[in-house]
Parts: sequence; structure tokens; C-alpha cells
Amino acid sequence: MNTRIFSLLIALAAITSVVSVSFAQSPAPQPSAPFTAPAVSAPAATAASPNPAEMMKQMMEMAKLNENHKTLADLAGSWSYTVKMMAPGETPSTSTGSVTRKPVMNGRFFLGEFTGTMKMPGADGKMKDFTFKGMSVEGYDNVKQKFVSSWVDNMGTGILNSEGSYDPATKTFTYTGEMEPVPGMKVPVREVIKITDKNHHIFEWYENRGGQEMKTLEIDYTRKK
Repeated sequence: MNTRIFSLLIALAAITSVVSVSFAQSPAPQPSAPFTAPAVSAPAATAASPNPAEMMKQMMEMAKLNENHKTLADLAGSWSYTVKMMAPGETPSTSTGSVTRKPVMNGRFFLGEFTGTMKMPGADGKMKDFTFKGMSVEGYDNVKQKFVSSWVDNMGTGILNSEGSYDPATKTFTYTGEMEPVPGMKVPVREVIKITDKNHHIFEWYENRGGQEMKTLEIDYTRKK
């Protein structure tokens, strides 16, 4: 779900636990003789070719909104949140912020804009206030039959993409993805969003470090009045 508030910050904490990472440099490829692809004719239409009218009908059907989009709509609105960041052997740190989620593309997706304040080390090594900004796009892909989410923030240049499901019995979303904070360091992540009621939900972030999953982040959301 698109609440990956401090993915890069958590990843940096994970990096400090890595003793060393080595990378092998491959030799530069040698030039080869130019290759000319043979001309290929367009395939002739066959009885197995998809019918354009049927394809269009199916595409229109896949574009329709359904109950899954309505489930995401329940999280639209303005929220305040409290973040708790956890690291082994350390006292959890806390920070606060707010987010506004709004429907776009006629309710097919939901755009979330996050703003928060946290303590970060400055150039002099001293802790200073840092304004965090993030953005999420969430939706339900009818073709994949999965919830999908993309996340960006002002602490990195990558885009975190994840896919998930929703359990109506427990009112819980579960997403999985993979982040790569530095080249070659790929970290599987799992996100769990538990809906307490219409005005509260909890986000949990888990990282797989060396084959062991660890909970490193928890966010409590309260809807603004």
C-alpha cells in the first residue's frame, strides 16, 4: 500500500549492518561486425487471431470499477500519522506527519501526498529537523487481479513498486515488493495495512535481512475531523 514512508532511511540503517559489499567489474565488450536483421513480413491473419471487436469489449470490461476500488476509496481523505522506527537493540524513534489521499482517473487510482518532520544528521553530524515528502499511487489492476502501488519520495531517486491482496475477513492488505538502496543490495519487503475502523488504520513494514524478516516500521493513522 502506498505508505512506504521511510524506505530509504530504513535501508540506510540496514546498510550499516553490512560489513562489506564487493562488485566484480566485467571487461568491456569487444566490437563485432555489424549485424543486419533479415526482413520479416507481417504475419497473415489466421482464424486464431483475436477479433478486434472482442478485444475492445474485453478491454472495456477490464476498465470498469469494482468492489476493490471501493475498498481503496475508504482510505481516501486527510489523515494525521505517528511513525515509529525500530532497529535491533535501539529505542524506537518517533515522528509525525500528515497525508491526503484523493481519487484520480475517475476513481481508478488514488493519489497520496505525504508530509512529515523527522530528525536527520546534517553535514556537521548534528541532528536537525528534516521535512519529508512522499507520494503514492494506488489502485487495483483488474487484469492482474491484484492491488498495485508505486511510491516516490525526496529521500531517493527510485520508484518502489509493490503488489498485494486484501483479506475482507480481517480487513487487512498485504503487499510485497523489493527495494535496492545501493547497486546490488536487493531487499525484499512486506507491507501490512490493518483497517481498525473507518477512522483508524495501522501500517507495518517488514524487511528481509539475510533470510530473516524484521519489522522496522509502524505507522498509526487517524482521520482528521
